[in-house]
Amino acid sequence: MLNLPFPGSRQLIDAIDFAVGQPDAAALTSSLRASLCHFMSSGDVQLPDCVFVPCAEHYARRELYRSEEHGYCIVAMTWAPGQGTPIHDHDGMWCVEGVWHGALDIQQYDLQGHEDERWQFSAIGSIHAAAGSAGSLIPPHEYHSIRNPSDDAVTVSLHVYAGPMLRCSVFQPLPDGHGYTRDMRVLGLDRVQ
Repeated sequence: MLNLPFPGSRQLIDAIDFAVGQPDAAALTSSLRASLCHFMSSGDVQLPDCVFVPCAEHYARRELYRSEEHGYCIVAMTWAPGQGTPIHDHDGMWCVEGVWHGALDIQQYDLQGHEDERWQFSAIGSIHAAAGSAGSLIPPHEYHSIRNPSDDAVTVSLHVYAGPMLRCSVFQPLPDGHGYTRDMRVLGLDRVQ
């Protein structure tokens, strides 16, 4: 974990601290989305160079900060061309995600139900998120998949979670094409240099 050595990090932390003081998750995530969009467009915050370096084996997750006072954490994710996720949740936590560099395709899903380890989802919307845009997830509306659509460009996104995201549920299509299986995935962090 990196503790605030990058330019503008204090301003970013102050904005997040203000947002988490809002009365509910909708107001909190709205405030935080606005702040992230401001910082991404203004250039006042410059992420450390290491977050622009992808990992060949998986999208990179680098924790930049964890608030001891409020419990939230900031994670930079680095997506090599074509890297993405299966359908997943955020373990019941709110999250605000901003595309710092590049672009992401985000597919949103609505959980229709599950029976006998067969989970059913319906796609409810897709977003092509360009650099400078931010979105939020508030449980129970947290099911989505993410992918870097580029064939040759790296994407960097910044994620602010209600707390350390150490695990999530991932959903893989069943061989018969009728539903998904659910697995719990323990999430690791890549080294911040």
